[in-house]
Amino acid sequence: MKPNVIFKDLAKIEYATAWDYQESLLKENIDIKAQFYKEAAVGDAYSAATQSYLLFCEHPSVYTLGKSGFESHLLLNDARLKELQVSFYKTNRGGDITYHGPGQLVAYPIFDLDYFFTDLGKYMRFLEEVVIKTIAHFGIKGERLEGATGVWIDASEPSKARKICAMGVKCSRWITMHGLALNVNTDLNYFNYIVPCGIVDKGVTSIAKELNGEVIDEKLVKDLMKQAFEEVFALTLIHQ
Repeated sequence: MKPNVIFKDLAKIEYATAWDYQESLLKENIDIKAQFYKEAAVGDAYSAATQSYLLFCEHPSVYTLGKSGFESHLLLNDARLKELQVSFYKTNRGGDITYHGPGQLVAYPIFDLDYFFTDLGKYMRFLEEVVIKTIAHFGIKGERLEGATGVWIDASEPSKARKICAMGVKCSRWITMHGLALNVNTDLNYFNYIVPCGIVDKGVTSIAKELNGEVIDEKLVKDLMKQAFEEVFALTLIHQ
């Protein structure tokens, strides 16, 4: 039976607000899971009444730094951040520094992996596959880059490799949060002020840039990504 996942489009939302919401869903599910294990007998099949979610949103301009990142990869001081009207947060996700902003599709899966598979590496590869399927609709070939996460274009050509989607997650008791950020119509100039994902010799791109500046229908991208999540993770989205 396919897991039922509640889908919510949070539209444009401050990063901190979305982070707090993710944390509340994570805690709710962890508490449910803890209660299940407290009451379950040895050998009982897993049947905790957790609820998985898929959240889509867009953030106002913000830089976020992962737990394994270096603050020196932000190339702006506080005064310049204020001048550019960009926020900055140190987060509890994996990865280094990235940018979120208008024209970008951010997806936060709050998944109980006990209902999918308990393999975080596989989970990351599945997220990449979701994006690869999504951008294939536009004739863009997304690829994986050995030793790095995310989705890349021309990954096999070091001088041309560029990232179109960044990823960073947190997983607690096999429940995930944070996720991925796909550049659709994103203003890529904001990436000039950071060392994206801590990688100094690779560029960034967007669907729009790959299509020579064409303005992309962001609703279409959302629909394609929802379909890809259903296919890759073999889940059913319940819209709320």
